[in-house]
Amino acid sequence: MDITLRQGCRYALLVPTSMGLRLTPGSGQPVQASDVFRLQATSAETNVASVASYLGLPVKVLTTFVKGSPFAAFIKADLRRRGMDFEGPEVEQGGPWGYRHQINIADSGFGSRGPRVWNDRAGEVGRTLCAKDFDLDRIFGREGVQVVHLSGLIAALSPETGRFCLEIARAAKRYGTRISFDLNYRASFWKGREQELHDIFSEICSVADILIGNEEDFQLCLGIEGPEAGGRDIAAQIDGFKEMIRRVKKQYPASQVFATTLRQVNHANSHNWGAILLEGDTWHVVEPREIHVLDRIGGGDGFVGGLLYAILRGWEPAKWIQFGWATGALATTMLTDYGQPADEEQVWSIWQGNARVKR
Repeated sequence: MDITLRQGCRYALLVPTSMGLRLTPGSGQPVQASDVFRLQATSAETNVASVASYLGLPVKVLTTFVKGSPFAAFIKADLRRRGMDFEGPEVEQGGPWGYRHQINIADSGFGSRGPRVWNDRAGEVGRTLCAKDFDLDRIFGREGVQVVHLSGLIAALSPETGRFCLEIARAAKRYGTRISFDLNYRASFWKGREQELHDIFSEICSVADILIGNEEDFQLCLGIEGPEAGGRDIAAQIDGFKEMIRRVKKQYPASQVFATTLRQVNHANSHNWGAILLEGDTWHVVEPREIHVLDRIGGGDGFVGGLLYAILRGWEPAKWIQFGWATGALATTMLTDYGQPADEEQVWSIWQGNARVKR
């Protein structure tokens, strides 16, 4: 099977997101032992979109900014550098206790010391994302989008962003845009809002063409039974993952593609990395194999980015999971949260296990 994409579109991929900042200590050091930090602009959704933008496909970002903020200017410059178009309202800060772009403070870990992440999202301007701030008929109708990628991180960020994601999904469906949805469960976002978010996520899943999630995502967002998270031998759980995906497909039969990554952590710099993909009734499995990790954050987003790129390019389904596996592995070799592929050849070299020098 293949996924028929709308033609004549200005954008191959669109991502709604809340842009933030990441602070990372150098040389794999922990936060409490560091006094010099690297600053970068980041979001899970633009991590996904970076694969397509670096490989030359037109990408658009829908977001919101703090008016007059130097960090907003920093984020805009970063998106331009990545080759992404963007639009979104400028929200007044409202004083020093008002809105800001969220901050993600994360070290990379090293060896036997795992990474630690501290999210500081108070006053996050992305929580104000609202469909009325965007002309969805222009974006999906006149400009045109082949695939929109939605994330559970945005859908669960606030009641406003949940409604925003529903309106995006409805507009995409109306205009024939394919919908990708990565559930991305976060317990702190769901606390006290379980029924509200379950209903939102279920509606998005009911219209999505591509569903992505790990064992925790499908169980905690949708209530679908799956394998226990965190098993030491991830390869032995593949049949359990397949059975979980079958249950998801039965509950959401409109979806054509289901995917999940497999990760077993040997230590901070060595993971066994694999993936499972169901397209139609055909399974594609990449058995976990070792990858070397500089920084693990963004590896899952890299997988999704490669998967969507392969679909957008119209490749045969067997290549979707291979390219996604390799772009996920690529992302973990970089200090940014996203992969920056030089070209397709570099990605396929990773898949083939060819790390020889290219002159």
